[in-house]
Amino acid sequence: MDLMPILSTLRRHKTAAALIVLEIALTCTIVCNALHLISQRMAVLNNDIGIPESELLVVDFRGLTKVENADAGTQRDLATLRALPGVRAAMVTNQVPYGGNNNSSSVSLSKDEQATRIEASQYESSEGMIKGLDLKLVEGRDFEPQEMLNDSAFNSGTDAPNLTAVIITRTLAQRLFPGQSAVGKQVYVFGDKPQTVVGVLERLSPPSPARFTGDDGNVSMLLPLRPSYAGGSYVVRVDPDQREEMLKKVVTALEKLDSERVVIRQRLLSDMREDYYKQDRMMVWLLGGVCLALLVVTALGIVGLASFWVQQRTRMIGTRRALGATRGQILRYFQAENFLLSSAGIALGVIGALALSAVLMRNAEIAGLPWSYLLAGALTLYLLGQLAVLAPARRAAALPPVAALRGN
Repeated sequence: MDLMPILSTLRRHKTAAALIVLEIALTCTIVCNALHLISQRMAVLNNDIGIPESELLVVDFRGLTKVENADAGTQRDLATLRALPGVRAAMVTNQVPYGGNNNSSSVSLSKDEQATRIEASQYESSEGMIKGLDLKLVEGRDFEPQEMLNDSAFNSGTDAPNLTAVIITRTLAQRLFPGQSAVGKQVYVFGDKPQTVVGVLERLSPPSPARFTGDDGNVSMLLPLRPSYAGGSYVVRVDPDQREEMLKKVVTALEKLDSERVVIRQRLLSDMREDYYKQDRMMVWLLGGVCLALLVVTALGIVGLASFWVQQRTRMIGTRRALGATRGQILRYFQAENFLLSSAGIALGVIGALALSAVLMRNAEIAGLPWSYLLAGALTLYLLGQLAVLAPARRAAALPPVAALRGN
């Protein structure tokens, strides 16, 4: 029964009504996409890359002078670290997650240079990396002692020994051998001699983990190459409650073994993760602040417009009250009016949200906006509108008929 009077009133206040509709539409467009981006970033921030991050220390050294026998020095360092009380595992690797560098190599099924190749993160490590990092083998086995090579020997020239084995992630295995077991198959990583896949890992995150949940970042491989401390990182696993203390002990022990080198990095892996995702956390806070600000501004706009219209319609309210309208009917009148404005704004906002999502998908490679976020945004704005108009509407409903008639 109130629909026609509401529409008649809105036609007389076209400009004010249009501004509120556009404000709601803009808020819906931005908030829906912002919430989607926030949820994606939060999923990444909470992502478990499958290793005991809270138990790992990372120490990098660089020599001040040329090292004559870096391989022997590395084995001495590892033996010293493994003998320290409180050390569960120690290894040397060419790169670590969140480390800032990403060594990779291409993998193919043929030595033909024209063959299709897949780029994969390349991890090299001393013995014990799979056990030390709690990596899970879903197929096959770990490297055998005779398959391990020193990185220096492998890169020594034309007479260098051949790399015979490789362990790859399940994601890489599925791309190389879809629908088949990869164990026992041959791939080409270096040169024209093949390597045999001896194991498949459930996952091994690249040094730069994915920043979007849709990214399939576990395209990695593990090579049986022992880096030396002249070109690698020591990764030590300890009790999480003793990390700070053990980090100092590890560095001290290594410095005593060779004073002709300096510490480049000594950090907890958990701290490296914090730094790696620092910008992502800032983006979450920024987008959250934008959403909150837009919702507050929209609510204030609705309150202001409703308050203005209550003042402008004092005589109309008084007339309706004098004719028998109850407080509830007056309250529902303003709520229905707000519902119509919100519906128009949300309809435009949904169109705008889908358009903005399409732009983000094309230019930023972000997954499309799910309908659940559009529904959540619409319900939020409906609720916001009803709450914002409630106070002005209750003031209008509280006006006694005589006072309202005298007000204009």
